[in-house]
Amino acid sequence: QVQLVESGGGLVQPGGSLRLSCVVSGYTGYTLDLYAIGWFRQAPGKEREGVSCISRRDGMTYYADSVKGRFTISRDDAKNTVYLQMNSLNPEDTAVYYCATTSFVSEHSWSEHWKYDYWGQGTQVTVSS
Repeated sequence: QVQLVESGGGLVQPGGSLRLSCVVSGYTGYTLDLYAIGWFRQAPGKEREGVSCISRRDGMTYYADSVKGRFTISRDDAKNTVYLQMNSLNPEDTAVYYCATTSFVSEHSWSEHWKYDYWGQGTQVTVSS
């Protein structure tokens, strides 16, 4: 079935950059053509929060206010991969980052993690001196 695998996390100094990748497999080409892929993060002791999302159907992108202007989400359909380019990182960005899929997103609901169906294993991002 559908699987998602994140990679690209690591340790970076404040102000640095990382690019995360999410490879999606198990795609059979039916209604999964309509789904969106979101990036979420969860720091110890905190709730999971939405970071960004991209719709596979229409290409719309969404960002949390805290990352807008610093992070960029993109996709490469030929590689079944979604990327999250993260620039100007700060310690508050430290978390485990997950990618996930959902059948539908909107401007006001994309960050609601409970609406996502499949999740990757997560990749650790640590921003520290």
